[in-house]
Amino acid sequence: MTARRPGPTVRTRVREYTGSTERSREDRLATEEPLEIRVEWPGAPARPVWVTMRTPGHDFELAAGWLRHEGFVAGGSTIRSVAYCTDETLSAEQEFNVVTVTLGGPPARDPGHRHDAASSGSAACGVCGKDSVAAVLDVPRGESWSGPVPTADVVRTLPDRLRDHQPAFARTGGVHAAALADVEGRLLVIREDVGRHNAVDKVTGSRLLGAEPEAGACLVVSGRAGFELVQKAVAVGTGSLVAVGAPSSLAVRLAEEAGLVLYGFASAERCVRYA
Repeated sequence: MTARRPGPTVRTRVREYTGSTERSREDRLATEEPLEIRVEWPGAPARPVWVTMRTPGHDFELAAGWLRHEGFVAGGSTIRSVAYCTDETLSAEQEFNVVTVTLGGPPARDPGHRHDAASSGSAACGVCGKDSVAAVLDVPRGESWSGPVPTADVVRTLPDRLRDHQPAFARTGGVHAAALADVEGRLLVIREDVGRHNAVDKVTGSRLLGAEPEAGACLVVSGRAGFELVQKAVAVGTGSLVAVGAPSSLAVRLAEEAGLVLYGFASAERCVRYA
């Protein structure tokens, strides 16, 4: 059987109850399926390094961005190719759920350092396997952003700009979004995913595979500013992070230490700067 590439949404039938009325109708759900990322390089056969639950689409970007944020690759030149795995042992259902990244040489650090071959995570999985706060804060850090970052007036426009480019959310209400923006608030790349971390990986992966600068004046996210999202922004050297929701204490601490400008509760009416 020929495998069918999964889409970002799927149809379902639901029964809707409003007051005393009841009706049957079609609805849309955000697709959630596992993606296994494998890595290989000359002299080293492909091996699994991570499994995440994601919304299918931009899978190669997700894999490249995740490797960049984890510090396994330093830039796009390290990556020779990204492809769906053609392992004959895979079922048709698995064909588009396994991606192999081929590197030009050994990764910057051993992929088994944090995630062994059996590692897996949910779409909401962040930092795991760390023994202390100090170890958690010891994250890959890119060169600090030297350019300007958006003013508070621009920051307040970003959530609405992002919302205008969320087609999957408009259809399902069940996905997150992330975007890279310049100092004037122009969105350079926007990605959606059921996992907020995956959306950020896809943004960075898009820039990485497109040979574009990975860092920017601002990373905009549709949800809260958890530590993991600050970590990803710091890893590539982005200047600021704007979140629609609240930041966590550890997110603020890392932002302060790394010199990342951090805004939370961003909306057209207000925004709150934490770092």
